[in-house]
Amino acid sequence: MDLRYEAFCFADRLFFDEQRESGAPDDDFAGSLPVPEGGWVSSDRGIWRSLHLPSNDLPLQGWKIHVSASLGNAEEVLEIVYRYCVRNDYSFKHLRSRSILLARNSKYAPREASGKLVTIYPADNKELEHVLVDLSSALAGQPGPYILSDLRYGDGPLYVRYGGFVEQWVEADGARVLAVTKPDGTKVPDEREPRFVVPDWEPLPECLVPHLAARKGGDPRQFPYRVTSSMHFSNGGGVYLAERLADGKKLVLKEARPHAGLDRVGADAVARLHREHGVLERLHGITGVPEVYDLFGVWEHHFVAMEQVSGKSLGAWLARNYPLTRRDAEHADLSGYRARAMALVAKVERMIGEVHERGIVFGDLHPLNILVETAEATETTDEVDTVSIIDFEMAFEAGSGDRPALGAPGFRAPADRTDFEIDAHAVAALKLWIFLPLNTILELEPDKLHSLVDFAAKRFDLPEGYVEEIRRDLAPRGGAGATAATALDDPAPDWQLVRKNIAQAILASATPERQDRLFPGDIEQFRVGGACFAFGAAGVLHALDATGEGRNAEHERWLLDYVRREPPARPGFYDGAHGIAYVLENFGYAREADALLDGAATMVEQTKEHSLDTGLAGIGLNFLHFAGTRGDTGFIERALGIGNRLAEALPSAEPAGKFGRAGLLSGWSGPALLFVRLYECTGEESWLALADHALRRDLDECAVTDDGSLQVRDGESRTLPYVGIGSAGVALVAEELAEYRPDAASVAELPKLRQACRGEFVIHPGLMFGRAGLMTALAARRDRDEATERAVALHLSRFSWYAITYAEGIAFPGNQLLRLSMDLNTGGAGVLLALAATLDGVPALPFFGGSYRPTNPGRL
Repeated sequence: MDLRYEAFCFADRLFFDEQRESGAPDDDFAGSLPVPEGGWVSSDRGIWRSLHLPSNDLPLQGWKIHVSASLGNAEEVLEIVYRYCVRNDYSFKHLRSRSILLARNSKYAPREASGKLVTIYPADNKELEHVLVDLSSALAGQPGPYILSDLRYGDGPLYVRYGGFVEQWVEADGARVLAVTKPDGTKVPDEREPRFVVPDWEPLPECLVPHLAARKGGDPRQFPYRVTSSMHFSNGGGVYLAERLADGKKLVLKEARPHAGLDRVGADAVARLHREHGVLERLHGITGVPEVYDLFGVWEHHFVAMEQVSGKSLGAWLARNYPLTRRDAEHADLSGYRARAMALVAKVERMIGEVHERGIVFGDLHPLNILVETAEATETTDEVDTVSIIDFEMAFEAGSGDRPALGAPGFRAPADRTDFEIDAHAVAALKLWIFLPLNTILELEPDKLHSLVDFAAKRFDLPEGYVEEIRRDLAPRGGAGATAATALDDPAPDWQLVRKNIAQAILASATPERQDRLFPGDIEQFRVGGACFAFGAAGVLHALDATGEGRNAEHERWLLDYVRREPPARPGFYDGAHGIAYVLENFGYAREADALLDGAATMVEQTKEHSLDTGLAGIGLNFLHFAGTRGDTGFIERALGIGNRLAEALPSAEPAGKFGRAGLLSGWSGPALLFVRLYECTGEESWLALADHALRRDLDECAVTDDGSLQVRDGESRTLPYVGIGSAGVALVAEELAEYRPDAASVAELPKLRQACRGEFVIHPGLMFGRAGLMTALAARRDRDEATERAVALHLSRFSWYAITYAEGIAFPGNQLLRLSMDLNTGGAGVLLALAATLDGVPALPFFGGSYRPTNPGRL
């Protein structure tokens, strides 16, 4: 699970969103802090409210002051800082509400930004010292979370970091990022990491020297353990493997930072750590529960030392063993998996029963908190799985009236369950998940329970009693309603109606009154902007138009207004200016499209990123598109220039490293597609040789899996079959090359690449990282055989798993299945395109399925 998503689930039950205000009067900080008289200007930007005097001439960058606070003292701290800054004419900004502060300090909020309530902008180092001295006195004794990116001033809530005061930009890794300027005028990225860094050209102000020395000195007491490696980080602290100095014993250290890692009721990581220590002491002796050794503090942090439990998470176990992800799973013998999975669940259930006998509710049972250790089979024994349970920070005493304030989506109990019922709900969720891991969808649509259980029961031939236990403990109290049927639940769906229903849901979700986004989508839209092709309005409007679902004048005006107000900070096709320009060009807004291309020109010259997503491949292909729409071969010349840059970079391209990048969006398959299109323009065979070379570069990152398919390696134990990053993206471009070079080395791998697209189970429905993309890659095959047709039909039949009724239409959950998404990469717009590509032969994505031969190639 990608832990970044949790912070975007606070604000809305259906869609990812930034936390803003709850609507309650006592939640809005600005409500009690009016705009000061005397020319002060107030402006809101996202989660921040800025206050400044236009007459204040601030430098572009410098040492900025951050003030932290906890939920309990935030109003008091903010009022002190507000009155001080107004009285002394210092520009500053602050978070807009308590809800935002909670989200920013939650357990899985970004560590580099957490803790900041107020930012103050001193004009110079003298002013910096003056503010720090004054406020350190005024805020003495005020608690707040440590801001990891900054240097702490004294022992209060004041922190300092060097960075930009006003927006400056520079190109880095294919993106336009916030920058600071070196003395020689060179712009470099404004680093925002969870560690304090002093720029090599900027001396540390004298007033900060003793505080840096104090930071480096640390706690004079000896740390009684030697940390050997880190296992996990959250905003609440880290989890580490360590050795005890006294005897060398290997163990696990769990760290808690005060006032940080808040849960939904505001409890911090320290409170949960102390609770966990007490619970583990009470559960001493239960096999599979880690033994606890020590609870101690060093500096301001708290630690628990506990037994190192061996094994891999049940989630990792499922990824290795789940049979429905393999190709041709319809012929698999599922009885062996059923027996092993049910035995694992029974062991977990027995352990939870032992925990209950001690009067404790575990409260947070889910696959990442269950470890499985497998003893290898021998001549006389089969594989034997041993189960342990870890992470007791949500556990509590039965009858106390407590309940977990955090929980894993798909496993956390509804509010009407108490005490041991909370664990019973989680065990039932586990019984379903181990056969059909889509539980998270039930939080969006509880009435899908019966259809999911019915599938798991029939597919794996589950015992009737086992199935009834799932229904009993997962069904909403008061009786479950009928399954929320959609047009996709029909045994023979009317696909025209399905597509109309998807478009209906997309249009109903639009929020033209908002300035930051038009359609709800993935959390990336809050990083790259709400207009882009991948996650924003441009991609959604393209999908609706390309599939025949029409255009909307109000929505097009929104897109035009957005790019005028906030010109794209990135040049790329999927994440920036070129993708938006592509859509505006197709809609007839030629002048606005030209403005975007012109605005991105410098960034294009600077970028070295090769990809279709953010870099040169997408930009080059877009120039070819403009050559076609404008009849202007000057755009072809620009595309050729980019092709030559990519050709020069290809031989020296570095391996992707531990985590895979190969595929359509991030790998060299994007440049390969550009090379094929440049061949169509020029007739020069060298471009086809380059396309084959680029595809082989991506194939070097692939591995043959246990079912014989070829997939992209990602880490030590995972492979990816998807379009965006994965083998399906490689296959899509190899199909394009096959038209001209059927004997190319990369094309020879197409059968194994296609096999990776035939798994029955796919966790996500979307185009770039889910089922829609795998189906599209199969449908793109020019010589579709019977096996391919069966696989395509299977994919079509399984979209009903994810379909959720929204505004009487059909919507789909995005990445992580936590919230609905309408965007092209992860949501309904991408599914709509995939259906049109599969059923009607419409190109699923730009630059596929069409010829780029100019009318008079001799001119080149």
